Amino acid sequence: MSYGNQGDGGYGAQPPGGGYGQQPPSGGGGYGQQPPSGGGGYGQQPPSGGGYGQQPPSDGGYGGGYGQQPPSGGGYGGGYGQQPPSGGGYGGGPGQPPPDNHLVPAILTTLFCCLPFGIVAIVKSSQVNTKWQIGDFQGAMQASEEAKTWWKRTMIIGIIWWVLVIIFYIVVFVLLASVSTSVGTYSS
Repeated sequence: MSYGNQGDGGYGAQPPGGGYGQQPPSGGGGYGQQPPSGGGGYGQQPPSGGGYGQQPPSDGGYGGGYGQQPPSGGGYGGGYGQQPPSGGGYGGGPGQPPPDNHLVPAILTTLFCCLPFGIVAIVKSSQVNTKWQIGDFQGAMQASEEAKTWWKRTMIIGIIWWVLVIIFYIVVFVLLASVSTSVGTYSS
């Protein structure tokens, strides 16, 4: 199809393969029409290879076109012109395991050390896998580091607390022992 003369299907002319919204002659495939078997035009379902705005083939390949969902775990999360997930694809990816969520130490330090800080550690550790699954790899790594920081804070505060409790009991025991010995000496 060339642009220019009337007979070739240029601007303003009737193209031989069918125009916009018209039935083409016997083998054309114009815009908005059903193509013959195996053909394809704009706005039509392609035979089985994919097209613009359609789901990719089930084998996970890139058989589709612009604006469609990528195969699971592929690329920056979509078609052309879309933003990558926050944090981009640096430091992680769909083929790699998520960072350590530090859930076990967070739970243990919550139970044995300091409840308020331990709850924060558990919340941060639960965010790691969630962010990893939605593709926020940088956010998942940051949540992992925050969970690690919070359970360590919880452990330090718990250790300080238990040391103070032990010192308190020792002081109370020593005071009671000295009082009991002084009471025993005055009574005899």
